[in-house]
Amino acid sequence: MSGSTASTMTALPTQATRAAFRRRVAYPVLMHALMILGVTVVLFPLLFALILSTQSSADWFQVGNLIPGTSAVHNYTTAWERASIGQLMVNTTIVALLVAGGKIFLSISASFALVYFRVRGSVLILGLIMLTHFLPLPVRIVPTYQLLADLGWINTFQGLTVPFFASATGILLFLQFFRTLSPDLADAARVDGAGPLRFLFRILIPISRTNIGALFLIEFIYMWNQYLWPLLVANSVDTRQVQIGIKQLIATDAVIDWGVLMAGTIMVIIPPLVVLLVLQRSLMAGLSAGDEGIR
Repeated sequence: MSGSTASTMTALPTQATRAAFRRRVAYPVLMHALMILGVTVVLFPLLFALILSTQSSADWFQVGNLIPGTSAVHNYTTAWERASIGQLMVNTTIVALLVAGGKIFLSISASFALVYFRVRGSVLILGLIMLTHFLPLPVRIVPTYQLLADLGWINTFQGLTVPFFASATGILLFLQFFRTLSPDLADAARVDGAGPLRFLFRILIPISRTNIGALFLIEFIYMWNQYLWPLLVANSVDTRQVQIGIKQLIATDAVIDWGVLMAGTIMVIIPPLVVLLVLQRSLMAGLSAGDEGIR
């Protein structure tokens, strides 16, 4: 009897030690290995493009060559000059900033009116706003182009930006956030003598900075990656966008110079990447706030 008891007591610490080892060592190592594998798979196209941007034609003709080359300066200089990357980046930055700012302004204004004012038919208005999700710009591209042509906005920054100002997604984002705020906040501001505009600019906008940052990041990257609409509207270097410039680096009547093409691509993705790194916390905080409001 005493021998079996002793063997049981000896086995218990062994089982506890194994469980502790799995919990503290095996599981964390496995999870980190899976995360490293996932990050490697996701980043491999970017790393491959970066390596390819440093190689010459002789280098990238060798299949499976992942060694950086010595033609980086030539490739980046050629891409910069051939496609006027600098001018196109300025144009695209202007368009992305205008659209992001316009969407934020209209989204905050519409959400503020729907939440804090008694608007007749507000439910119907909100429903109509949601219907715009079924009519994105590619669906109504022909009448929109005809309208801009009648206004004389083809090949102008107005034509590149104004059709994107309205945003049902932005209205929903701020609408849900404003609805989570206590009604006492507006009552307290009214007692202190604050009018609607003062309440909006002094209270609502400052506490909405995370949502503003999230929407700005989403819309900036969305406009930076636009291709179809700038292809139709922008017909000169003064208004042309970077995605069109990348297309110009592809010579249709000759062999594609992949080193120059990848060099242009790497330069083009740097600005939105910088914006993402700067505003990623605002994006996560804004989306978390939206989720809390929905729940």
